[in-house]
Amino acid sequence: MSAEAPAKSGIQWSIEADGHRAVLTEVGGTLRSYSVNGVELLDGFGTDEIAPGSAGQILAPWPNRIRDGKYEFEGQSYQLALTEPARRNAIHGLVNWSRWRLAEQSAGAVTLEYDLPAQVGYPWSLTLRTHWSVSADGLRCVQDVVNTAEANAPWGYSVHPYLRLAGVSVDETVLQVPAKSRILADNRLLPLGAVKVAGSEFDFAEPRRIGAQVLDTTFGDIEFDADGITAVTLTSADSSIVVWADEKFNYWQVFTGDTLHGERHRRSVAVEPMTCPPDAFRTGRDLVVLEPGQTWTTSWGIRA
Repeated sequence: MSAEAPAKSGIQWSIEADGHRAVLTEVGGTLRSYSVNGVELLDGFGTDEIAPGSAGQILAPWPNRIRDGKYEFEGQSYQLALTEPARRNAIHGLVNWSRWRLAEQSAGAVTLEYDLPAQVGYPWSLTLRTHWSVSADGLRCVQDVVNTAEANAPWGYSVHPYLRLAGVSVDETVLQVPAKSRILADNRLLPLGAVKVAGSEFDFAEPRRIGAQVLDTTFGDIEFDADGITAVTLTSADSSIVVWADEKFNYWQVFTGDTLHGERHRRSVAVEPMTCPPDAFRTGRDLVVLEPGQTWTTSWGIRA
């Protein structure tokens, strides 16, 4: 456990146990690094970099995009800032560039908190509490949120880690996504409908090489095991990375980094468990409604 000097990503908290080490940042409560026995599993970023491509960020109170930043909730209309102006979308929520605070710490675990204030476009206050831990079983994240407002609040959640198998290109990476459908998207990456993936170029139900396939794709109708866990796996000849998530997550977003610039272009694969699909504030699909005082909890993690 250590705290380094503040930089662009703020204070750094590192946690270590059983050869596993993770680094969390003050800005965004972001997962900046995760390594196992000295081998980095994430395509992270330096302490003095601004998180590129939302690397490692928590996406809340909505993941992905909201068309035109406009939505209605319980009879009222709201307008969010267009944080993806080129596509005229509100993207990735409201907590990823805020400064989180330390709540608890130990050698192998850290808990970070953030109080989201009521604001224009989202007039509800929330308290987010993220517990990160590492052990021989891997990296585990437990996310709590409490609605501290006096009215129901809309809620969705995701995280945005980029995974990278050492010495393996995206094209050579073998991907498995336990999904039966994908969301068709328009040129603004907003949903048009859903189609089955069986037999198509988007069918990764069985492990296969990504090859030249371009993915910025929301997968749905995902499968869970007997313990209520769903998992996406990246594999090479001699290593694998698994991202798992509990039953609160109904979608996987997989992004091969084709729109990233410079050396990050198609260098790693973002694997994002999402509780709801894009544009859920507008459609209501799988949207969580937090009642006043309600605590909502979920968990996900990474293992090698």
